[in-house]
Amino acid sequence: MYILVLEASTTSAKAMLYNTEDNSYEVKAKAYGNNYDDVTIHNAENVYQQMMALGKELAQDKKIDMISLGGTWHSVFLCDKNMKPSTPVYLWSNVGAASLCKNLRKDSDYVKKYYNKTGCMVNAIYPFFKLLLLKEQGYHLDEYNIMGQGTYNTYRMTGERVITECMASGTGVLNIHTKKYDEDILKEAGIKEEQLSRIVSYNATFPLNKEGAELLGLQEGIPVLPSNADGGLNQVGAGAIEEGVMTFSVGTSGAIRLTTSKPIIPETPSTWCYLSPKAWLSGAATSGCCNSIDWFKSTMYPPEVTYSDIEKGVEDKVNTPVYLPFLFGERCPGWNDERTSGFFGVRPYHKSNDLYRGVQEGVLFNLYQCYEKLISVNGVPKKIKLSGGILHSAEWSQMCADIFQAEMDVDVTEHGSLIGGAVLAMEVLGVIKDAKDFKTETVRVIKPNPEMAELYKAKYNKYLLSYHQNNY
Repeated sequence: MYILVLEASTTSAKAMLYNTEDNSYEVKAKAYGNNYDDVTIHNAENVYQQMMALGKELAQDKKIDMISLGGTWHSVFLCDKNMKPSTPVYLWSNVGAASLCKNLRKDSDYVKKYYNKTGCMVNAIYPFFKLLLLKEQGYHLDEYNIMGQGTYNTYRMTGERVITECMASGTGVLNIHTKKYDEDILKEAGIKEEQLSRIVSYNATFPLNKEGAELLGLQEGIPVLPSNADGGLNQVGAGAIEEGVMTFSVGTSGAIRLTTSKPIIPETPSTWCYLSPKAWLSGAATSGCCNSIDWFKSTMYPPEVTYSDIEKGVEDKVNTPVYLPFLFGERCPGWNDERTSGFFGVRPYHKSNDLYRGVQEGVLFNLYQCYEKLISVNGVPKKIKLSGGILHSAEWSQMCADIFQAEMDVDVTEHGSLIGGAVLAMEVLGVIKDAKDFKTETVRVIKPNPEMAELYKAKYNKYLLSYHQNNY
């Protein structure tokens, strides 16, 4: 059997053709073109068309048995009653609602009540607060259908306006305990449940419609699994649907996640709680990871200079400048969406290479802050699975293990969310009994260097000092 997995990620369209006979697969990815200069917004139709074009390349001359969709959490936009987009897609990285959220956070009772219901913080990344901002800007929300990129892709391919529990858990509108939209939250936004996509389970399928079939070059009627969130799918694809296994993704953004059998909502709002397709997730996320690295390289160096070239030019690995990685605001642990980025402790002898290393360290120190919060409510994980763009750099990967002083397992594939989509499809097709049974092969383990522990502990304390002294 062949499974076609399609994903609309933050920066690119992705597609995987998975062969269940021998578990082989082919992957294609292509950065979006013809979007906006502002990277925090997308054109919904443009993203959909590019995802489908990539899928067609892989599916050509193949008999596809199921299509599985994926995408990012926290996107939102408005469609008219004919399902034509009326606004751009506002991504997780769009923090236009930061001032609105700052005012709401002044009411600690409101913050705690909202957090306990949804597992989400009062923060501009969440669609609910983006909707409140659109309302402030004069949009009559009751006149629109409310979509995300993932639900839009599902609708265009099937004609069904549905959303999986996993994807819905990242909207800030779902009650994480009941798995239903919260009535009080809907009232606050002035919207009705029928304006939102109907909530369905991860294993619900809908037939591919004529338009979708033509775009993919396939037959109508192929069952389609609606979009699940890439973070939830990554947990499935990493074989981490068991308690005590932490997935650690350092990609465009950063995330650490643990599967739990029930919602984990700390007394003090800090970590988030969403749904994976198969369970709950207790996690923390940051907005500045590889995007911060890419920003620094493109700003400071010509295109022909490689990341490796920059790393080799670092002369002082002890007195590295401190970097706060908040180009796109702060998620965990402080959830200050207005926080800005910056360097501290820069001396005349520092070169751009040293600043680059500061960015690498700052990204990981922010994630280590998240890790400390996560283990305070879940305990120390028995295993950590590292993935994402960080693995392209042996230096940065080793730095990660040294800062955390923990072993980092690297699995056979870096395409965790795409594999997760294929695994869910295999369960629905009956190829495997349960997605929980899927396990991945660890190809290498990055071991921490104990001799680096004290150095990074001192650096982390310097980072924390700058973090607490520069809360703006």
